[in-house]
Amino acid sequence: MRSAVLQPVIAVALAAALTGCLHSERIEEFGGPTMGSTYSIKYVRSEGVAPQAELKAATEAILAEIDLQMSTYRDDSLIEQFNRAPAGTCQAMPKGVLDLVRAGNRLHEESQGHFDLTLEPLLDLWGFGPKGQGEAVPDAERLAEVRQRVGQQHLKVDGEQLCKEADVQVDFNSIAAGYAVDLIVARLGELGVTSYLVEATGELKAAGFKPDGSHWRIGLEAPRDDQRVAQRILQLDGYGISTSGDYRNYFEENGQRYSHTLDPLSGKPVNHKLAAVTVADPSTLRADGLSTLLMVLGPDAGMAFAERNGIAAFFVTREGEGFVSQGTTAFEQLFAAGDEQ
Repeated sequence: MRSAVLQPVIAVALAAALTGCLHSERIEEFGGPTMGSTYSIKYVRSEGVAPQAELKAATEAILAEIDLQMSTYRDDSLIEQFNRAPAGTCQAMPKGVLDLVRAGNRLHEESQGHFDLTLEPLLDLWGFGPKGQGEAVPDAERLAEVRQRVGQQHLKVDGEQLCKEADVQVDFNSIAAGYAVDLIVARLGELGVTSYLVEATGELKAAGFKPDGSHWRIGLEAPRDDQRVAQRILQLDGYGISTSGDYRNYFEENGQRYSHTLDPLSGKPVNHKLAAVTVADPSTLRADGLSTLLMVLGPDAGMAFAERNGIAAFFVTREGEGFVSQGTTAFEQLFAAGDEQ
């Protein structure tokens, strides 16, 4: 008799508690401009989370600091001051800049030079960089001349200083957004946020559950010029996602397509059938760098590199008038429940 009376009472109490939780937790969001693009933050407002104004101020302080330290689009940034300095220069740098150089060095070494942070002169030469004079194919002599000012092996971290042994220029665009996402996630965690979807210029990371108990979900965009179509839906929990592709940023000359992705070893745009590659990694910074690296390597060498190193990557390759997609073993294991569109 006693248990029969208690069961409905417990059920009612539990329902009330769950209803209270559902009403107290809700998704909030904010965003704004950054790095020539935008950022957006979605998070679950729950007990212990700082006010939105505080979250936004903390986020924009991080983005402003990164811009001042690492932007190649403003002359007063620390990295542009370093870029203007002559060969043989050392300059004191904050931890963030040195951390990015070290991350770049790791990718450079792992890939035998196919990832390089000193491509800015080449990007400018081909018209894709901040000081580019228009997209055009340079002559061989000019290309050879500019290549003398490229090479990450000429960068050295010495204590708290960044040094260059040659007249190289550093461009963090291949990893800065991923780095920003990781910093924002860490700061939001300090301010009580445990469930979030953080995105900056297309790089993103998500973790936790939404108020309805579901994971955050994102769509991988199919590489089409005419419209945006989700090719696959992924559930995220603790992983950063980065996609690199050449299907929107390129130019054509004399019937030849030239991608904005440059191969550091040739100094020229990549010439292969890989249209886009997506990487998932607990570090959004590393996902950002790896997606660029795999885009440089192309479909065959990129897939081999990703499989060899246990990288969760999703390749979309041109095949005739259409596209063929393939995930690495690690990607398919991680996103086994992903929905194909």
